[in-house]
Amino acid sequence: MSDSHPIRPRAVIFDLGKVLLDFDYRIAARTLSPHSRLGPDDFKQVLDQSPLLHQYESGQITTAEFESEVRKLTGYVSTAEHFRAAFGDIFTEIPEMIVLQDGLRRRGIPTYIFSNTNEIAVGHIRARYPFFSGFDGLVLSYEIGAMKPHEASYIAVERHTGLSGTELLYVDDRAENIAGGAVRGWQALLHESSAVTVAEVLRRVGA
Repeated sequence: MSDSHPIRPRAVIFDLGKVLLDFDYRIAARTLSPHSRLGPDDFKQVLDQSPLLHQYESGQITTAEFESEVRKLTGYVSTAEHFRAAFGDIFTEIPEMIVLQDGLRRRGIPTYIFSNTNEIAVGHIRARYPFFSGFDGLVLSYEIGAMKPHEASYIAVERHTGLSGTELLYVDDRAENIAGGAVRGWQALLHESSAVTVAEVLRRVGA
């Protein structure tokens, strides 16, 4: 998996979705579709399989513009409050990973979130999940105008943390995102199971 004596990182960078929080857009689609002309499966396609979400999460369009486009594509007719509450409420905690981050924080090891995400999701997560406030910083695609695995997003992390290369240990569930970090010399760890990731992160930080 890795060298027996890796360089100890100075910070740990966590992806958010599928690493700290699981998510499922079917949950939102089931809530929203009764207020539209589409069934849940087709509504979900609009939310996460069309170019629209990419535009939203890369900061090309605002929350209001995203909602307006969803309305046009689906015929959704309920309130903005209903839409945003349902669109954001798709997450469940991955407890082992949240415990890992909390343990690193308590040891004084800086931790950061590096995520392709959007304003609605972040607002919901910030209000619902206390662990989210326990990071040293957040690098969010919609704020920086770039999404993983685009090089600009990794540069934004380095600027935000003041660290680079092997000083950064990066955990993500997508191989193409991990590859983007590895190219820049980061210690890149593909997240496939919580047990394996927890053990490897703790080993690398010397805990």
